[in-house]
Amino acid sequence: MKQTLIAFAVAASCAFAGAAGAAMSKEEYKAQKDKIEADYKAAGDTCKALKDNAQDFCKADAKGKEKIAKAQLEASSAPSPRAEEKVRMTKAEANYDVAKERCDDMTGNAKDVCRKDAKAAFDTAKSDAKVSKAP
Repeated sequence: MKQTLIAFAVAASCAFAGAAGAAMSKEEYKAQKDKIEADYKAAGDTCKALKDNAQDFCKADAKGKEKIAKAQLEASSAPSPRAEEKVRMTKAEANYDVAKERCDDMTGNAKDVCRKDAKAAFDTAKSDAKVSKAP
């Protein structure tokens, strides 16, 4: 009886380990990657209708979303603490790029304060991404 329970426990743990390792097939990965690229292209086409800084802001937002989606795809394809950290870092960088574009609509002291606030938020997000990395 004891040996049967041990054998069952070993078999169950191997089954779960195998299921966790098979996170995504190559076809699923490629389909997701193609969708991300198509979404980015569609967003870029939308940005073309805009002018000046609104267009720059739109492009930065679209590029940031693409980078985040790709990082998330990589993390779901090959889960690891490092991949999760990369997702958090990519989000921080994308948010910073968008914030800088938002600041470009401002002038003088307001623009300087906006950029400093954006940089401070970016630095905090970078630190948080590194600290919350799982051991």
